[in-house]
Amino acid sequence: MRIIDRYILKSLLPAFFVCIFVFVFLYVVIDIFSHLDEILKLRVNLSVLKDYYLYFLPLIFVQTCPIASLLSTVWTLGQLNRNNEIIALRAAGLSVWHIIKSLIFFGLIISILIFIINDKVIPLTQAKISEIKEEKFQAKGTQPKIKEFKNLSIYGLDNRLFHFSRFIYGQNKIEGITILEQDQNQNLLSKIVAAEGYWQKNGWLFKKCLIYRFDELGQLKGRPEYFPEKLMNLPETPNDLLRQSHDITFMNLAQLSDYILRLSKGGATAALRNFEVDFQNKISFPFTSLIIIFIGIPFSLYIRSRVTMFGSLGICIAITFLYFVANAVSLALGKAGLIAPALSAWLTHIIFGLAALVLINNLP
Repeated sequence: MRIIDRYILKSLLPAFFVCIFVFVFLYVVIDIFSHLDEILKLRVNLSVLKDYYLYFLPLIFVQTCPIASLLSTVWTLGQLNRNNEIIALRAAGLSVWHIIKSLIFFGLIISILIFIINDKVIPLTQAKISEIKEEKFQAKGTQPKIKEFKNLSIYGLDNRLFHFSRFIYGQNKIEGITILEQDQNQNLLSKIVAAEGYWQKNGWLFKKCLIYRFDELGQLKGRPEYFPEKLMNLPETPNDLLRQSHDITFMNLAQLSDYILRLSKGGATAALRNFEVDFQNKISFPFTSLIIIFIGIPFSLYIRSRVTMFGSLGICIAITFLYFVANAVSLALGKAGLIAPALSAWLTHIIFGLAALVLINNLP
């Protein structure tokens, strides 16, 4: 690594870690004060709080890396430009791409690190957080809080795949029910459709229930059976469904890929499309920091004074905000089936990345 690359990284890394530290500190402080009454009421031990927020650190790091990368890039290049060091380097014959090479390398390293944390660490830490919430943050004997989940798909016991349009935890109610029962080779055995279901002590009571049965070739056997009400002997309880709902949000790529395979054989089209978009987004999201760095570079190199620096920083933050809005819209279009899942996850990266490359190439 050349001296200039080490010099730029030496300025970038402290700014980056200061940003991360500030974001982590603000997140923890704000979260503690927003739940302070609940913490005091339940008399949560300090060691429990310490473990709880330690498990939250990987998620905070992943979520704040893009904006920390932006701020540290704008600060580093802005300082170099204000001190006329960029002009000196250009006069020495270095191109813009030679100057920002270390920043691109930093963005790639951060993207790889985020990918690993997002796939390997966060699913484990989120399971621990859910466990702490259930065991320590809920008073004994109290009724569970009402939580609502929409378009929920989970894989239950005995090779059953569940899809609910609505799951209301606390009321023990599910709506828009589709259950696919498969054998060990993931061949479809039966399909259960019901308008709604209620948890009772001896199982789930389904209303307006249709049961379809299939042979070894996947062909429908006989006519579907209709029941105005039917008590289903399913082992999954509302608590099991709640735990699975959290697990789905923080699956790793291997688990998500397995779900997609099972859904593709079961024919749950809407749920399959949602999971395919989520799968592609898990691959594309880590590269957000790299794209954000590219966005910050051309504006940083225009900085000549403190006023211009703050103006460029404001423009970068505004563009980053538009980036996340555009990404959310793109993912929504993918889940609605209007564009392909892979395109919906990568479209924003492609558009903003190409725009940043054009701006960098047009720098004087």
